[in-house]
Order: sequence, then C-alpha cells, then structure tokens
Amino acid sequence: MADKKTITVQQIGSPIRREKSQRATLIGLGLNKMNKQRELVDTPEVRGMINKVPHLVRVVGE
Repeated sequence: MADKKTITVQQIGSPIRREKSQRATLIGLGLNKMNKQRELVDTPEVRGMINKVPHLVRVVGE
C-alpha cells in the first residue's frame, strides 16, 4: 500500500468567473489558492478531475 504512485498537482488558474462545477473540482482536488500544490494518489478518478480543469491546473514533475 505504501508503493502507491503519486502525482503533484499545482493550481495555475483562478476559479473566479468559472462554472460552479469547475470550482467544485478544484476543491475536490484540495486546491483553492493560486500556486498551491497537492500530492495526490494517481488514480483514474484523480486523472479525470485533472482532465476536467486542465486550464486551471498543472501536473508537476510527473
């Protein structure tokens, strides 16, 4: 279980004037401020959330 692959996601865009679902996706990823980074387990669910808001987030050092 300790061998789970992780990815680091950084918020690069503001959720201001975005759809409610996009703001909720950022919150679901644990991002709510510019340039904030989170290390997340690389699962299909997390990848889907990243693909929903590619203009607001960046995967760092994959």
